[in-house]
Amino acid sequence: MAFINSEDVAWHEGEEKMQSLLHVPYQDNPTSPFLTPGAAHMLQISPLLAIGVLDSSGRPWTTIWGGDPGFARSLGSSIIGVKISVDPAYDPVVKALLDGKAGREVVSNGSVGRLISGLAINLNTRKRVKIAGRMAAVAFNLAKSDSVLPSEKSTAGELQLVVKVEESLGNCPKYLNKKHIIASWPSPELLLDTLPLSNRAVSLLAKSDLFFVSSSNAEKTMGTNYRGGPPGFTRLIANDVLKVILVYPEYSGNRFYQTLGNLYTTPRAGFVFPDSETGDVLYITGDTEILIGKEAAGVLPHSNLAVMIHVFAARFVQRGLPFRGEAGEPSPYNPPIRYLASEQKLLRTVENSNSASTAKLLQKDLLAPSIARFRFSINDYAATTVPWEAGQHVALSLADELSLGYSHMRDSDPRSLNDDYTRSFTISSQPGDLPREQFEITIRDVGVVTGFMFRQNVRAGLEVGVVGFGGDFVIEQPQDGDTGDRRSVAFVAGGIGITPLLGQVGRLDLTWLHLFWTINLRDIGLVSDAFERHPRLPSSTSLFVSGEVGTERVGPLMEKVEASGARILKRRLRGDDLLEWERKEGSTKRWYICTVTGLRKSLLEWLGEREVLWEDFGY
Repeated sequence: MAFINSEDVAWHEGEEKMQSLLHVPYQDNPTSPFLTPGAAHMLQISPLLAIGVLDSSGRPWTTIWGGDPGFARSLGSSIIGVKISVDPAYDPVVKALLDGKAGREVVSNGSVGRLISGLAINLNTRKRVKIAGRMAAVAFNLAKSDSVLPSEKSTAGELQLVVKVEESLGNCPKYLNKKHIIASWPSPELLLDTLPLSNRAVSLLAKSDLFFVSSSNAEKTMGTNYRGGPPGFTRLIANDVLKVILVYPEYSGNRFYQTLGNLYTTPRAGFVFPDSETGDVLYITGDTEILIGKEAAGVLPHSNLAVMIHVFAARFVQRGLPFRGEAGEPSPYNPPIRYLASEQKLLRTVENSNSASTAKLLQKDLLAPSIARFRFSINDYAATTVPWEAGQHVALSLADELSLGYSHMRDSDPRSLNDDYTRSFTISSQPGDLPREQFEITIRDVGVVTGFMFRQNVRAGLEVGVVGFGGDFVIEQPQDGDTGDRRSVAFVAGGIGITPLLGQVGRLDLTWLHLFWTINLRDIGLVSDAFERHPRLPSSTSLFVSGEVGTERVGPLMEKVEASGARILKRRLRGDDLLEWERKEGSTKRWYICTVTGLRKSLLEWLGEREVLWEDFGY
């Protein structure tokens, strides 16, 4: 019987440092110093294999190979063999493996082979296993694959690779978006090998819901792993001749921090972004920067941990992949996209605050069964000016009240693992209407955070974190003395989408504004309250009321609304309502929209080429 080395694999200094920085209790390294039977089985049944190597200058690159399961398998004694169709011309890993050799290299006895790492992964079953070791042999020829026919114009061929595995470790299924993989002979065409990134490369990043990353601890060990999320979770910070910078959030994981540990000691990584629908692929290598805490949140709000990539080199290859994929179910663990602070125009913090600010709940007014107005006062606010402007929102954190702490898996509520319990709400009070330290938000009960707020008794003295203020959804219209364009502006609100207007209505000349407001009858209390607070608003409003509810509940409120002077139509809003109004009033200077996504899409179709500004309706 062959002897198996069963010594423990120790954490290296970078892994230990990252675990210390992120306050992770000590745990043994679960990595095995050989190819485990489970890893060998996973390797053989996986349709995808990501491979990472270092090039001649020590820069890491990553590639992704795939097709019919079985192209990689165990040969015994922690040796694996790979036989796969590849792109030898533009795949940076293939070029590094062959390293100018005439298509073949064998590492002789006593020599140390090239450092190499891999990730065998089955996206359909959401299973993966990491492997790392040393190359033992590689060969390449232009023969046909056993399972697919090559294109007549293809320069692809067959790679055979033998690796001595020195480490293996299975990983969890989180953030793995399902894909069904089928073999496809590559027909590569290089479209980009310089910076900045081309439009097609940027478009691939914007749709990508996964990438593979390889990193090393100097030239001692190496690792390849997967990162997944919603499409577009990798954000582009800069893309010009001077610099190309990407950033992605590190979601809650197993807290081993093996990739980040490598990046701590050796801040370089190689990435591959595959488009399994088209076969296109983007290869990137660059220098990395780990962002923790406020540094991460400052670039990528709602993130406690992120990685910034300063791209050194890139290649975009058309039809370079040896497989295609059919998209399936996204991971239930995927959080919403975290946009750049620059994309959100966020956030300026409360003035004169050297530490986290808080606000106390002063008042709660229920306006409809699922809509309420909340008034807060910023604690210890010493500035002499109001810290926000009309048209802005406030980001509030309820993490102290709602966070459950760390869990590796949480199948009962998977998205809560990455929930920082910070939400942004439009400020519905107008600057100057309240004491400078107070503000109001008018919100619907739609989830964990808002549900918690709705359940609060004001006397309990709830205090929430104030992350900051931001946004600039400002309604612009002609002012007195303006000799320029005097055309009207229109605002289309869906239900609670009225709040940006409520925070600005006091400064507007309503003779130049018309409000199209669509509302469900159960929320008529919101309309009644808005008209009572802003008595000039009804005469500039077309109100569309739909839905049914017991008249004993809303009858008196509906009567008040009907007596307000607003134009009321008891049906849904239609496109011809907007166009007919415009025909009567003349051309409209600008349309403002704050509605749910479905209605917004219809409005944009109805309004065609007109100038439209819209506010995101999400919490």
